Amino acid sequence: METQRTESQFWIVARRFFRHRMAVVSLVFILALLVVSILAPVIATFPRDLQDIAAPSRPAPPGIAGSEGKVHILGIDHLGRDLFTRVLYGGRISLTIALIVTIIAESIGLTIGAVAGYYRGWVDAIISRLIEFMLSIPLLPILLIVSAIMLRTDAKLPLPPFVNQALSAVFLTSETETNKIIVLMGILITFNWLGAARLMRGMVLSLSEQDFVQSLRAFGASDGRIIFRHLIPNGLAPIWVNASLSVGGVIILESALSFLALGVQDPTPTWGNMLDQARSYMFQHPWLPLVPGIPLVMVALAFNFIGDGMRDALDPRLKR
Repeated sequence: METQRTESQFWIVARRFFRHRMAVVSLVFILALLVVSILAPVIATFPRDLQDIAAPSRPAPPGIAGSEGKVHILGIDHLGRDLFTRVLYGGRISLTIALIVTIIAESIGLTIGAVAGYYRGWVDAIISRLIEFMLSIPLLPILLIVSAIMLRTDAKLPLPPFVNQALSAVFLTSETETNKIIVLMGILITFNWLGAARLMRGMVLSLSEQDFVQSLRAFGASDGRIIFRHLIPNGLAPIWVNASLSVGGVIILESALSFLALGVQDPTPTWGNMLDQARSYMFQHPWLPLVPGIPLVMVALAFNFIGDGMRDALDPRLKR
């Protein structure tokens, strides 16, 4: 008698995810965009901040001839800088900020939520009231105020020097530019762990009543082992979905702050501050805001589709 081969949970989830066509297309698009952004110094035909003083007009439309016989594929901005180059570098910075903020915020949130759900009592009460208080604060006005204070005063977060150096290499920015990006990421992380904490708290409240947790306690397993080795791994499904949706939200939020000149500052390019710079010329040059706007919208939609696909794939109510 032949034994039936058991399919692992990973392949079950992967097969469900790949049934969602838009999620698969979005994943391929994001991966391609990440590769292109990483290779920005190789793909870009002009230096990031080079001003083409020979251009007949600034801004100039796509296809205008540049120096040394090169063509500005997407045109040039009001300072004569190549927009194709700046879109690539801007994508590198915007995507990296969103991914780092999401990873750190979700990690903080799931840890705090797991602690609240496991210990309950006064620990849960304090953490829950803190989360409710922070969620009651209007997010954008607070971000605008904090960003204005932190970024305008050149504040620095107390981080080891190697962190600044590593991020400078990733962003391809100077130490001063990198410090402002780190401050912005710190601000975004402060307000983005709340959703993950609430989700993980609910999962742990449910899981901690199950028999395997009682058995672990009976065998003398420490609280830390129960939380980090058993409860958190078993409660990660909604966190994965929340994280995939949060990336798109962080990109939009960072772009909004940069658009209002309270995020990443010029000459460091992001899609948000490129939109801000295009605002003054959009009526004379309507194509200008489309250069950073189209990839911004497409990336946000792509992460939403990926989150939708992951939600379907991780739903235990679905059949194999």
